Amino acid sequence: MMHKKRWPTLVHLILLTCMSLPVSAGVTADEAARLGADLTPVGATKAGNAAGTIPAWQGGITQPPANYKPGMHHPDPFAEDRPLFVITAENLHEHEANLSPGQIALFKRYPDTFRMPVYASRRTASLPEQIYERTIANATTATLTKHGNGVLNAAEGIPFPIPKNGLEAVWNHLLRYRGTTLSTSSGQASPTADGSYVVVRLKEDILWAYHQPGANIETIDNKLAYFRQEVLSPPRLAGQILVVHETLNQAAEPRKAWTYNPGQRRVRRAPNVGYDNPGTASDGQRTNDQSDVFNGAPDRYDWTLVGKRELYVPYNSYRLHSDQNSFDDILQPGHINPELTRYELHRVWVIEARLKEGLRNIYARRTFYLDEDSWQISIADQYDGRGEIWRVSEAHVINYYDVPLTWTTLLAVYDVQNGRYLAMGLSNEFKPARFDHPLDRNQFTTEALRQLGRR
Repeated sequence: MMHKKRWPTLVHLILLTCMSLPVSAGVTADEAARLGADLTPVGATKAGNAAGTIPAWQGGITQPPANYKPGMHHPDPFAEDRPLFVITAENLHEHEANLSPGQIALFKRYPDTFRMPVYASRRTASLPEQIYERTIANATTATLTKHGNGVLNAAEGIPFPIPKNGLEAVWNHLLRYRGTTLSTSSGQASPTADGSYVVVRLKEDILWAYHQPGANIETIDNKLAYFRQEVLSPPRLAGQILVVHETLNQAAEPRKAWTYNPGQRRVRRAPNVGYDNPGTASDGQRTNDQSDVFNGAPDRYDWTLVGKRELYVPYNSYRLHSDQNSFDDILQPGHINPELTRYELHRVWVIEARLKEGLRNIYARRTFYLDEDSWQISIADQYDGRGEIWRVSEAHVINYYDVPLTWTTLLAVYDVQNGRYLAMGLSNEFKPARFDHPLDRNQFTTEALRQLGRR
């Protein structure tokens, strides 16, 4: 069939021209002066809410509890807290204003078993002073690159603590502080309808190039992080190794990935480690870009900063982190054990991501809810091409107060259409994450991958 060539209208040409320009420049000095005043150093509203149900931020957790010793699973600073109330399918209508559509869908999918125990809100998020200082400095210098696929003129900290658009806000999540290195042994599992599961044990090492002391965008050679993942069990998967060089501007230089296959004893390029390709050993329950709720290039979506709202989100989830609970205690049919969860009312930034015309991703629309105190995505609602809720991600976070930083201890990705879910980051039966393990870039080369695979 013949088609007439459609020439762009003047409006289209103007839009294309605008899209090729830098998306933003840093905020003014007067705006930046709010950081550390009425705003926290990372840009959250310092004051509590009018109802008194969200307290003022007073610095978060600034030192570990007295009973903490390095190497321990982090003891719960709020072990004596009891739920204020529990949201169930029966009283859902009373709380819908503070729930996302995806969370509401979970109550409707599991009306008899899904519950949300809501506790007093505690604004525990905190970061090292150096990261606060760099974040405040970034506020007046950081800019987005052409089309918004990268960041310029920023170092170590949050690049846009006072965001002006959705792209700036999602870059705050992508560049939030997660230490300088990470070494962890964790499990992931995707229970079947009857609750049976197999834990896939993973060993992961990450070197955060952007967060190295003294680093800035211009010195890291467009490398955000170096990542290595080894499958330790079950035996049918053991020995698979993945190495990733995570680039900052992935439109200019896509992330580079290599895999070692123990059966072939060969290292191969892995060009499909990204976007909506299936995640490692996930049984098809998540995509690559759902790791850490969202990661990778933002170039396939149009991003809108909707604003802030108050939402019940997983927070201070120390019981899900505790070595006093086993995987069997956590993993249940349909969803994780609600008795071990903790939800609190927090203010979140709301970002809408809609798939650009002509590009592909299995999720046509995604709504992200970012904790204002940490820039961690707390909840993500993912929609299919029909506009129906497909998957819901919940990031159960703690303050790793030995660093300090706020990050997930468990990430749950629920498929409300097929009734299954994936639990990632299970560490209760393993040693907790280390943020002080020495790593260098030479450990993430293809030669290092070959040597590791042949041991």
